Amino acid sequence: MVQSASLHLAENLPIIIWWTANGNLSPHGTIDGKVTYTLLTCHNGATCYSTVDRDVLHDKRTRGILFYGTDVDPEDFPLPRREWHEWALIHEESPLNNYMLSHNPMIQLFNHTATFSHKSDYPLTTFAIHHPDYLTRRQPVSTKQKNAAQKSKGYSPIVYLQTHCDVPSDRDSYVEELMKYIQVDSYGECLNNKDLPFHLRDPAATFEHNDLLDLLAEYKFALAFENAYCDDYMTEKLIRPLHIGVVPIYKGSPVVQKWMPNNHSIIMIEDFNSPKELAEFITYLDNNDEEYEKYLEFKIKGITNSHLINYLEKREWEEGMKDFFRGFECHLCKQLAERMEAEQKKKLNPAVTLPPIRIANSSHLGCPMPQRLQIQGKEEQL
Repeated sequence: MVQSASLHLAENLPIIIWWTANGNLSPHGTIDGKVTYTLLTCHNGATCYSTVDRDVLHDKRTRGILFYGTDVDPEDFPLPRREWHEWALIHEESPLNNYMLSHNPMIQLFNHTATFSHKSDYPLTTFAIHHPDYLTRRQPVSTKQKNAAQKSKGYSPIVYLQTHCDVPSDRDSYVEELMKYIQVDSYGECLNNKDLPFHLRDPAATFEHNDLLDLLAEYKFALAFENAYCDDYMTEKLIRPLHIGVVPIYKGSPVVQKWMPNNHSIIMIEDFNSPKELAEFITYLDNNDEEYEKYLEFKIKGITNSHLINYLEKREWEEGMKDFFRGFECHLCKQLAERMEAEQKKKLNPAVTLPPIRIANSSHLGCPMPQRLQIQGKEEQL
């Protein structure tokens, strides 16, 4: 239900304000340029109003302020912060996207979190896996066709597609060294040696375009380097190759195997002492179809990782149904409603103890110090 004004909203229901740039990312927003108030009736039984209307910030019904990590700006904080305000942060990106959130004094401003970390209040660890069969529903291009593409189209065994080149891991230095020992087709802005078709030149905007997926699917391997190496941070750089049936050569989350379809679907850069050693292994697989295809068995046999299966079945959101923005909004709604209910009980009985205020900490969005990738069997920390 949508209402166009706040005057007639129920007094006993909390209001959530989406405190994002121009009200973007709110699942509700405006209608014909007018601010609206959406009545949330959540699957968890909670009911709230949701809006982008900042004019009701100091209304006592306004209990939740919802931020998106990229937009967090101290100069735009909703101040003064009322004692009944609870701040919530949703951010599926790494701390590289907004360094301020890596610092305890900043992250502790928030009471509720939804991040890539499984330690956050509403984990988004599998945000890049859009639905439970996303990893298996698309069948890979046959190895025979991939071999033919190398001959007829001049494709290299490995594809590299990156848009951010200046990252703390200095991954391009690793790839540059790898290129000395095996051919790599680099389509992105980093170490570019091959051009995408014109309509795909912005891979950030077209990363799920069917034409791009079809092009990448003819490669055997894809370099997949995350922008940050955080325990639970796994993005489309890893998931997209799995989706299209290309074997990821991965550097990122140290616990990534916990989230993979089986225990033999990715190649970990850490398993090799140098780019040269990695290149030798990739060359071996490139010349041995039977060994290569073992990395794609999950496409035929399905996901066998019970941890991943259970997690995907239990999470509250997926593509085509409810996205994680709406999911977290309802999670926050329930927390606010429970707090208001506890406060009402305390008014009737002062002996009632209110639950402690939740405070986020660095584990909700934390990452270890960045390190350079091994190039000659020796690692240099930044």
